Amino acid sequence: MSPTAADPIYVTTTDVVVIGAGAAGLSAALGLAPHRVTLLTKGRLGSSGSSPLAQGGIAAAVGPDDEPDLHTRDTVDAGGGLCDGAMVEILTAEAARHIQRLAMLGARFDREPDGRFALGREAAHSRRRILHANGDGTGAEIVRALGTAADRAEHVRLTEDAFAEDLCVLGGRAVGVFVRHRNGARVLHLARAAVVATGGTARLFRYSTNPVGATGDGLAMAARAGAVLTDLEFVQFHPTALDVGADPMPLVTEALRGQGAVLVDERGERFLVAAHPAAELAPRDVVARATFAHGESGHQIFLDARAAIGSRFPSRFPTVFELCRRHGIDPRQELIPVTPAAHYHMGGVSSDDRGRSSVPALWVCGEAASTGVHGANRLASNSLLEALVFGGRVADDIRLVLHSLSLPSGADVTRWVRSRSAASRTDDDAETSHGDRLMQDVRSLMWRDVGLVRTETGLRRALRALDLASSEARGCGARNGVLVARLLAIAALDRKESRGGHFRADFPDPSPHQGHRRHFRLLPGGRVEAVSSFQPFQLRTAECHATGAA
Repeated sequence: MSPTAADPIYVTTTDVVVIGAGAAGLSAALGLAPHRVTLLTKGRLGSSGSSPLAQGGIAAAVGPDDEPDLHTRDTVDAGGGLCDGAMVEILTAEAARHIQRLAMLGARFDREPDGRFALGREAAHSRRRILHANGDGTGAEIVRALGTAADRAEHVRLTEDAFAEDLCVLGGRAVGVFVRHRNGARVLHLARAAVVATGGTARLFRYSTNPVGATGDGLAMAARAGAVLTDLEFVQFHPTALDVGADPMPLVTEALRGQGAVLVDERGERFLVAAHPAAELAPRDVVARATFAHGESGHQIFLDARAAIGSRFPSRFPTVFELCRRHGIDPRQELIPVTPAAHYHMGGVSSDDRGRSSVPALWVCGEAASTGVHGANRLASNSLLEALVFGGRVADDIRLVLHSLSLPSGADVTRWVRSRSAASRTDDDAETSHGDRLMQDVRSLMWRDVGLVRTETGLRRALRALDLASSEARGCGARNGVLVARLLAIAALDRKESRGGHFRADFPDPSPHQGHRRHFRLLPGGRVEAVSSFQPFQLRTAECHATGAA
């Protein structure tokens, strides 16, 4: 019998709980066989989260003129000096293996007539190494293949429409997650290991390509649990979201520019030629800021794909074609109105090459993690790859250590449940339109003051408003959003330079004294503490069993 809203907090047990069912969460869950896995998703499998919306593709050095070292070089060059070279090498070296694994799971990548992968090129890549599926439906196809495999896997139990509110930390160790279901039921999923794979934060900005759920819930949960966080100031703004008033804004894939489409204004002038030698194929942060500045100066921005793609649009880019036609635009013959929008978060919960956070028994992967592979500016089409590679590495590590981890004692769980019960009912009462209105205000101020161009004046103004919003936030969703927005603003204020996705108009140049990654943690009462370095958790047998036997 399923729990209902009328029940007290219901407690269930599993070996591993994975929060998030995008590419990262699915990869981790599948790799954990034969251990029992509870896979939680806020919406429906395959139709929620950012992974299914990824149009551009997935990068991998699988072409005859390519190799992982070249992919590494391009990734590091785009990363603004903050990439972790060792982590990038892992990413690029393992890419081909994960592509082949996806193909074996039934992922239908686009191919040439001779059966080879059809490879495209995107901004800042020196080779054609972008694999696509159904033209611009790559993310959806990858999630479909992984989701089908997870649905068939006997060790995976999928729970949909489950909103994860808080990690359960007992004895200093993550032992599960507290979840509220759509019917109001409250469930504590106890587990020997927990994985945060909840995606990014871009929905905190007024203009965003991300779905409704991308508000940093996993980051907020990990922060409250005491996890070290890294590089939160680095947010990537995609240069070309479809400017038709939709929310979220439909993405117009960068692959169009890789095929020769150009950005023009209402006069038909290519304004990016003067901004960077690579023009439309410059790094995303350059293109996004130049487009934003041109728009702020009173110009309208369009993507012109008529000559480059023209009649091939319906077959080559069916997703974008359908999005345009839905809004009355025929991209074969008309210009596509575009604008920058918040798209991807390079920062997140600090993790090592096995996905370990600083909190014992808490792993993290995908966009919620800060692995160091993206640095200050993610190279196009590396995000799906990171989700697959590090989701798989998380599973590998958990399988090695799970035998040493136990469930907490019943008495400890009972005390935690009692302390959480009152707060949960308050949250139930507070999930009203007030929280929605508050978050709309937060999104507007984040776009204005923590967006593409930042200043000390604007950031301090944002923090004052967010401190006030913190006292007004009701319900877990609003509290999570305000907390993460505040942490982003604090990190942006602290970095007094411009680098990659972080641009300070009052400090417009990179500083040699600030060219390093920055770590911090949230303290009780909302204060933030700088941390000199990130140390992933280490497991010792005595600590593993300190909270009681299973």
